[in-house]
Amino acid sequence: MVWRGRRTRAFVPTRLDERDLSLDARTVADTARAQAAVEHGAETMPEDFAALARLLLRAEGVASSFIEGVTAPVVDIVLAEADESGAPSAAAWVAANLAAVTEAVEEAHAGPLTVESLCAWHRTLMTGSPTPAQHVGVLRTEQGWIGGTSPLDAHLVTPPPDKVPGLVDDLVAYVNRDDVDPVSQAAIAHAQFEIIHPFADGNGRVGRVLIAWILVRRLSLVTPPPVSARIAADVGGYGSGLVLFRMGDHDSWVRWLAEAVSGAGRAQQELVASVERLQREWRERLSAPREGSRRVRSDAAAWRALDLLPRHLMLTGPIVAREIDVPLKSASAALRDLVDAGVLVEHGTVQGSGRGRPSRLYMSAELLGLAGSNPLRA
Repeated sequence: MVWRGRRTRAFVPTRLDERDLSLDARTVADTARAQAAVEHGAETMPEDFAALARLLLRAEGVASSFIEGVTAPVVDIVLAEADESGAPSAAAWVAANLAAVTEAVEEAHAGPLTVESLCAWHRTLMTGSPTPAQHVGVLRTEQGWIGGTSPLDAHLVTPPPDKVPGLVDDLVAYVNRDDVDPVSQAAIAHAQFEIIHPFADGNGRVGRVLIAWILVRRLSLVTPPPVSARIAADVGGYGSGLVLFRMGDHDSWVRWLAEAVSGAGRAQQELVASVERLQREWRERLSAPREGSRRVRSDAAAWRALDLLPRHLMLTGPIVAREIDVPLKSASAALRDLVDAGVLVEHGTVQGSGRGRPSRLYMSAELLGLAGSNPLRA
């Protein structure tokens, strides 16, 4: 191809339907272990899984954004999720990543993947981003590259735009197959997606949403394991694995991602156990409040307000009043009891939908630590 009067070479990957993707025995064993870890992690989810599923999705969205250098305090991310103003910020972009993962997971069992699905995820992901509107939710029509300032000094010059539609159709057909194991399918589909780089921006995050979609669909999960958190812990290995795939060594890449998936399955089990431990500790604290605070009666509203965690990562008086059906005064007293017991901390104020005074905002620092799932701690 020619770029501004100078020749350079774009990389056009072999179509997946033309590539030998058979795996050696070691890789097959690794993908089987990864699948078992994910399935075991799913089995530890309680019957009331919605709150924990949300925590896992948030961990995935935070970590996937972290890989791309988009970071924000988890408190700001939680607030951005509830902010309908659409004001651009790093926290809003991370919240958009979470929204895209959530959207993909919710539709994973509804039908096969389509190009329109990928475009819809991209549209959600780019909410509030500086990407020009004409490049949002559509396959790119301009030359792309990875690294460098132009195709002339890029780490990888991605396929010319006229090749993108056919390559994406081939990718979608591969993703909809059910005759390959889910872990290697997720690995291969993600790597091929990253080479194609079908969008003007956000490809890494959409590509990791694709991993989540495949695992949820193929393994009948209610929520994906936080694979991005494991990837974020070894970004160098991730990048090297993708290069090996591009060079024809798909086994090494599949084994790398299989280990990441195994770790994510274990992380899911650890998250469930951590939340259950926190809930026990919270009840003990409420039963035996700290010195200087009053004992909470067994019929006090604080006990019912405690049950709103971890379904709500932030609580206000109006939220508690609505959720447990008590007067606002009782809800405010319940929140003070939880602060006195060391369960919640006050974190400023937040304006409600009405014209009244802003509501005091309360959060659990311990729960927020789990919700953020620092990828470097993985």
